[in-house]
Amino acid sequence: MPEVFREFGFVFFFYANEGQEPMHIHVRKAGGFAKFWMEPIELDFAQGMKVVELKMAEQLIQEHTELIKSKWHEIHGS
Repeated sequence: MPEVFREFGFVFFFYANEGQEPMHIHVRKAGGFAKFWMEPIELDFAQGMKVVELKMAEQLIQEHTELIKSKWHEIHGS
């Protein structure tokens, strides 16, 4: 489970075996988790996260888009 970055209690990561899906990022915070598609940035699903946390996670994804894309290509090679 390659970690991409941590910020404000959020952990953003990939699963190494998910390269067959379109580019996306997983996020967890305090027992909750979510998955966001990257192109365009859009929530796929979430469980146990508050709306305000999901908005903050989306904002952090937007701020770190280049890092996320770079790490995706490094890990998944596509």
